[in-house]
Amino acid sequence: MHDRLNSIQKSMLQWNEMHPYSAIHVVQVRAAHDATRLRHSIDGTLMKRGLTRLSLDHEQFTFQYEGGAAECEIRTIDGAGGPISVIVAEMERQLNLRFDHNQRFSPFRFMVVPSSDCFFLGLVYFHPVADAESVVYLLKDIVTNYLAEVTSDVTGSPLDLHCAISTHPLRRHPMVLVHKVLALPVQMRNMRESHRPGYKDPDNLANGFVSFSLAPEALRSVVAAAKSWGVTVNDLFMALLMKALSPCAGLRTQARRRRKITIGCITNIRKDLGVDSRRTFGLFLGSFTVTHEVPAGISLHELAGDICQQTSRIKRHKLYLAMALELGLARLLLKFFSPGRRKKFYAKYYPLWGGITNMNLNSLWEQSGSGGMVDYFRGVSTGPITPLALSVTTVGDHANLGLSYRTSVFSRNDIEGLEGRFREHLEETRRIA
Repeated sequence: MHDRLNSIQKSMLQWNEMHPYSAIHVVQVRAAHDATRLRHSIDGTLMKRGLTRLSLDHEQFTFQYEGGAAECEIRTIDGAGGPISVIVAEMERQLNLRFDHNQRFSPFRFMVVPSSDCFFLGLVYFHPVADAESVVYLLKDIVTNYLAEVTSDVTGSPLDLHCAISTHPLRRHPMVLVHKVLALPVQMRNMRESHRPGYKDPDNLANGFVSFSLAPEALRSVVAAAKSWGVTVNDLFMALLMKALSPCAGLRTQARRRRKITIGCITNIRKDLGVDSRRTFGLFLGSFTVTHEVPAGISLHELAGDICQQTSRIKRHKLYLAMALELGLARLLLKFFSPGRRKKFYAKYYPLWGGITNMNLNSLWEQSGSGGMVDYFRGVSTGPITPLALSVTTVGDHANLGLSYRTSVFSRNDIEGLEGRFREHLEETRRIA
């Protein structure tokens, strides 16, 4: 059965023509690594779930999983030099490695890093086919089947893969279009007043990647501060990212007009669309942006409050559901641009400095009685829209942060400085805890 790609998937395919657009999740499993058993679990789970042999029609924008053998790569890597550093390096490599989707293919690659009493299992996926929630449940199925030590058929039934049209956000929420039109003047003014990142080489879309963690006490202080200040944890993480980015955009203070910083946020819209998350595999995402001048001396408390005012309006009118409309317009305009100008399009007309994707894994895969899951890490390609993407994953009592960045915009020293400032600004939340 062929189904049509939704608007966001079409845009991601277009981005993938410029640079590999993939994402990666890594789960730490509390069990010894058995290569044969793991292969059996991965292949069996993908086959049972109906996720093998994907074909894309690039002219009709349709897709089909044809079934049959999984035929996916499983790369085993020696982690003797320190598994975490090996994993981070491999995540960076994988984010820059293209899937060949011009013929029937597997949209998944796997990596394994064995350790003494556990192993790390990474799933790299072709981002147009799935969002983070789908991948979490897929990895959970694989790990569950692995730990069950099944030697015959693994458990599982086919997932719903064909619901893109019936769940179109603007069909289910038609008033979003009205509110989006009313909000456009403010959004356009914000973009005109936003400082543009400096791209040393627009043709270089390579991703760098680093990862760091927030210890339990640091995460508790973030949650406590958000509650005390009347903002969401996501608002606070966006404020932290914006403050940490501010020195990287230092030239904006000398600009006559473009003196603000804009960052984006990806949202999960499954509840808005009535999607059964456990039974549905696909991509159901929305997005929005926030803009602020971030003047020198502004407190994290004040910045988070200003961001909350913007996000409250966005959530009240569900403006994040209009992502498909914006990307559809951009996709149409890009058809009239040369390949070279396409790479500069978003930087010129949609100048974001960063983006954030925030996921609480505890609501999807609880650690208590988790059947072997110990820790979880994520990373996502920056793509052509934003030069920096922060993946925040709350797992157990701590949070893991993956930071992807365009090497043509940020150097490794820039990123080290950004991480340092992020941690420094966290100190303001500790006064609340």
